[in-house]
Amino acid sequence: MPRQRLKFGVNPAVIMVALVVTAADAATKLWARHALAAHAQHVVGDIWLRLQYNSGISFSINQSGPLLTTIATIVVAVVAVVIGVRAQRGAPTVGFGLLLGGGVANVIDRLAANPHRVTDFMAVGSFPVFNLADAAITVGFIVLLVCAVRGQKLLVP
Repeated sequence: MPRQRLKFGVNPAVIMVALVVTAADAATKLWARHALAAHAQHVVGDIWLRLQYNSGISFSINQSGPLLTTIATIVVAVVAVVIGVRAQRGAPTVGFGLLLGGGVANVIDRLAANPHRVTDFMAVGSFPVFNLADAAITVGFIVLLVCAVRGQKLLVP
């Protein structure tokens, strides 16, 4: 018997992917805040684990306005959830799940912290330090972009 969507058109697989990403991100940030508090750790080549906090959004944009940043990220996350839970099966499910999980994880991290900042700890070369949620958002966006370019439907009508 094929899996059926919930009555309200919600794709439960999107929610499951988002929950896994959110939980994994919370666990890695908790680890980073403890293990990297005293010093950075070299992994290999240009890859480092280095604890930083970001009061802005991606690439440390708007660091001087954490309240505005917090409100904007909550609004974006709510809109993404409302849209994303209606994802088509397959790649759109994964794309929206990664996007939602990463977005919600960063919102939770920002709201739980005082002051309201996101925990970042992955450093690759001169690229800005990021976290698992940021990586999930980026990969989710790329998956959805590829689906859209290919003409694939992203949402259930």
